[in-house]
Amino acid sequence: MKSTYLINIAAHLPQMALRQPDTPAIIFPRKNRSLNFRELNRLSDRIAHGLVSSGIGRGTRTVLMVTPSPEFFALTFALFKVGAVPVLIDPGLGMKNLKKCIAEAQPHAFIGIPMAHLARILLGWGKETLRIFITAGPRLFWKGTTLSALIARQEELPFPLAQTDGDDVAAILFTSGSTGPPKGAVYSHGNFSAQVEALRGIYGIEPGEIDLPTFPLFALFAPALGMTAVIPEMNFTRPGSVNPRKTIDTLRKYNVTNMFGSPALINRVGRYGAERGTKLPTLRRVISAGAPVPARAMERFTLMLNPGVEIFTPYGATEALPVCSIGSAEVLGETRMITDSGGGVCIGRPVAGMRVEIIAISDEPIPVWSDSLRLPLQQIGEIVVQGEQVTRSYFNRPDADRLAKIADPGGGFFHRMGDLGGMDDQGRVWFCGRKAHRVLTPEETLFTIPCEAVFNTHPDVFRTALVGIGIPGEQLPVLCVELERGRWINREKVRGELLDIGRAHIHTHGITTILYHPRFPVDIRHNAKIFREELARWAAGRLS
Repeated sequence: MKSTYLINIAAHLPQMALRQPDTPAIIFPRKNRSLNFRELNRLSDRIAHGLVSSGIGRGTRTVLMVTPSPEFFALTFALFKVGAVPVLIDPGLGMKNLKKCIAEAQPHAFIGIPMAHLARILLGWGKETLRIFITAGPRLFWKGTTLSALIARQEELPFPLAQTDGDDVAAILFTSGSTGPPKGAVYSHGNFSAQVEALRGIYGIEPGEIDLPTFPLFALFAPALGMTAVIPEMNFTRPGSVNPRKTIDTLRKYNVTNMFGSPALINRVGRYGAERGTKLPTLRRVISAGAPVPARAMERFTLMLNPGVEIFTPYGATEALPVCSIGSAEVLGETRMITDSGGGVCIGRPVAGMRVEIIAISDEPIPVWSDSLRLPLQQIGEIVVQGEQVTRSYFNRPDADRLAKIADPGGGFFHRMGDLGGMDDQGRVWFCGRKAHRVLTPEETLFTIPCEAVFNTHPDVFRTALVGIGIPGEQLPVLCVELERGRWINREKVRGELLDIGRAHIHTHGITTILYHPRFPVDIRHNAKIFREELARWAAGRLS
C-alpha cells in the first residue's frame, strides 16, 4: 500500500537556500572553490532543467560516477528534484562487479567523468539499456553531451520538485559486497527523509555547522542537514591510507564541528594526533561507521577532543541506517571491558522509531514474522530490524529479498541484517559478527567478534580474524593474525602468548591454529570490514 504524503528528499536544499542563502554549502579546497546554499540550489535547478531536456525524468535509472566535487552534490540533488533514480556504485568494487551491478540495475542514463565513460565503452557496461550519456568533464569520442554544455543551455529558473511520495523510489545504492555479491538496495524518498531526521535527532546536528565527510555518500547528508561540507583532499577509496596531517590541518583551518570517518581513518588520524599531542577544539562530535571501532583507536582519538565530546558509532548497513548508536564515553567507561572478555561489541540502544529483535539463527527464508522467533535476553541470535529508514527490497534480486525480508502480519516487514548478536537487560545490543562468518566445528559454534576480541588485547596484535576451514559442521577454527607494524616482533613468543590467552576463555580454548598474515584484505568502502572469505581461502592454502 502506497503512502499518501508527498515528500522529495531534494526539498531540503531549497529550504536551506531560503533559511541560510549566504552560508557556504560546499567548500572544495582542492580547487579553491565554494558554493553557498543559494548558489548550490540554483546550480542544481539548472542541471535539473538540463536533465529533463536530455530525457532524464521521473523514474529514469541513472548511473552516477562523478568524483566528489560541487558538481557531484548539485547533480545528485538535481536527479532527486526531477524524480530520477540515481544508481550509486562504489568504483572500488572492481571492474567485474561494476559490470554486474550496472547490468542488474538496467539503467537508461549514465553520468560520469571521462574515465568512467571510457571504462563503460571498453568493458561494455550497460550497453543493452543505456541511451543517454552526460560527461562531467571533456567528452571525447563517445555519444552524448557534457555537463557544462547542459548547464550553459539553461536559464536560471527555479525547478518545480517532482511530486514524489514517501514510497516512491529515490535511489539504488549497492552494498559493499563484503559477504557476497553486491546488491542494490532500493531507497525510497521516505527512507532518506527518515535517515536525515534520525541523524539530526540522535546527534543534535544544527544548520550552520561545518562537516568534514570522508565518505562521499555520507557527504550528501550535509546540505540536507544545513551543514557546510568541506570536501577533503584524499583518495576516497583508501580511507585507511589518508594523510593524517592534511586531515588535521583541514579540521583546524575550517573550524570543523562534525566529522564522519571510517574506523580505519579514525585509527590512522588518532595515532598521528596522539603522538603529537594534537588538539581539535572545534569538533562537537565524530561519527564513525562501517565496522566496529576498536576501543584503543577510539581512546587515542578522544585525546584530541574537548572534554565531553564523543565519538559516536551508529550501527546499520546500506539497507538500514542508523539502527543503533553508542558513544565513546559508554564504550571506554563500561562496555570495552566486556568486549575484551569476549562478550561482543556493544553497538548501543535502538534509535528512536527503530524496532530491533533477536531471533534464532537460520540460513533459510522466514516468510512471516511470529513472536515465537524471538530469543530471550542474553542469547546470541540473528539481528532483525523494522523502521522507517529500512529499505523494502533489493533491485532485481527476488532471491535475496526472500532471504532478507520477513513480512509482519501487523503491517510492514522486518529486515534480517545478516549479523549476529544479543540484547542485554538494559536494552543494549551486542554485535557478535556476521552470520555467514560463524565457524561451525564438530563441537560448537564460534562467533567471530567475541573470539577475536580476546586475542586483540595483545599489545603486539593489530587485529585478528577467525575463519573456518572445511565443511560447516566439521570446520577447523583458524585465527589469522595481523601484527602491529613499524617494530620488530618475536612471532613465536606472540604465538605462545596468544595460545595462553585462548586457553583462558571457555569460548576460545579450542582455537589452537594460528597463522600470521601481512595485511588483511578489507572492503574498499571503509577499509575496515575484513574479507574473511578471502582469508579463509588463503588459510586453507597455507594449511594444505
